[in-house]
Amino acid sequence: MRKKSRLFALAEALRGRRTGVTAQQLADRFGVTIRTIYRDLGALQDAGLPLRADRGRGGGYALDKTYQLPPINLTAREGALLVALGKMALEHRLLPFSTSIESALDKVRGALSTSAQRELLRLVDQLQIVGVPALPVTPAVRAAVETAWFEDRALRIHYRKVAYDPPGLRTVRIRNLVFDRAVTLLNCIDLDSGEERQFRLERIVQAEVLAPELAQVRR
Repeated sequence: MRKKSRLFALAEALRGRRTGVTAQQLADRFGVTIRTIYRDLGALQDAGLPLRADRGRGGGYALDKTYQLPPINLTAREGALLVALGKMALEHRLLPFSTSIESALDKVRGALSTSAQRELLRLVDQLQIVGVPALPVTPAVRAAVETAWFEDRALRIHYRKVAYDPPGLRTVRIRNLVFDRAVTLLNCIDLDSGEERQFRLERIVQAEVLAPELAQVRR
């Protein structure tokens, strides 16, 4: 990568996060030495980019907190890849998060110029990603799981351990999610027993997000 292109990519990497990133992490990402990264960071500072260096745990290089970022500027190529990956996530993997993904894709398209949007449509039509479709889940359950996960709220679920069995009632807090081929797994804390349990998303018949204060039970 030429220096000019690397400087631009480095500025975009720093723009993409306000938390600190070490010189070693940047060197590994761009395949250069730490000495080169130090020179690049100095060049960006000389060009007026307000960089700060924080020491200690969680520190590193970051943009000054008071710096106002300009609007995002995506190329058609970048937009096409993001849209294609988002479509794949909707169709194959990230079923609980369909609302957020669709909203994000709208913003990606909206950030492109008219000519770039036309180019995006052409490129997306030429991309085909084949995967394992996720098992069907009702939109209401997807929405409840998405809200509970992102807002750290408790979730009351009607869950079938085995197909055709009557569903049992559980109150849980989601710890993390696992996407295993066609199956989406919810690793949860059972708020009634305090035990860790795993649930298959497609076996949740009904889900209800509970009051925010209940999300803190048995953390």
